[in-house]
Amino acid sequence: MSQPNVLILRAPGTNCDQETGYAFELAGGTAGFAHINQLIEKPKLIKDYQILCLPGGFSYGDDIAAGRVLASQMQSRLADVLAEFHADGKLILGICNGFQILIKSGFLLPPDEQGLPATLTWNENGRFIDCWVNLKTDNDKCVFLNGVEQMYLPIAHAEGKFVPRNEAILNQLSANHQLALKYCRPGGLNGFVPFPHNPNGSTAHVAGICDETGRIFGLMPHPERHIDPTHHPRWTREGLAERGDGFAVFENAVQYFF
Repeated sequence: MSQPNVLILRAPGTNCDQETGYAFELAGGTAGFAHINQLIEKPKLIKDYQILCLPGGFSYGDDIAAGRVLASQMQSRLADVLAEFHADGKLILGICNGFQILIKSGFLLPPDEQGLPATLTWNENGRFIDCWVNLKTDNDKCVFLNGVEQMYLPIAHAEGKFVPRNEAILNQLSANHQLALKYCRPGGLNGFVPFPHNPNGSTAHVAGICDETGRIFGLMPHPERHIDPTHHPRWTREGLAERGDGFAVFENAVQYFF
């Protein structure tokens, strides 16, 4: 394979698709775009792709709850297709609204007899938050975070608070290295992470999780908004890095197929 094909899935209200496609192409992939209705009408088109990405935005205006409408569509109309896609060893990435969709559809954390193991709900302060955050990784399992220890990325969401159903599920996810990305204080310091370093009050400071295989990953921060080093808000004072921190997420996904 010369270049992995990436399907960027759109819906009414999606608004980060072009930036996400650009990031994947910069990393060496070939990006294609499809509306959710196109995939529902012709589900076999996904067979031409190795990576599926659900980008950020406000799909269907975040009616009912953030990502819930599109999550329901995927669950009811595309469950078998996406299960086969994942079983074939391919990758799925959900960014911000995409993360909300993946977790509420059950594709990221499959439901059990009691329902979904975790969800994403309103930020602790009940407001939309737009800022930059420090992040540290558990990259033992997640394909997208291979070789990454820390990142500095922007967030922009109102419903990004990660809440597990109970402590047992949280401990299980942690032991299984599925709590792949966490908010932290500058320098990656451990311990209690207060606001604004944990901007939404997420349990255990969780900013992103992966599935048991490490091939499905959802995160609230926007890696596509820190691709070029000049995206960093303090680059004129701190100097230019070689590349933006978010680029590694897309590069790892593309390199996985080589």
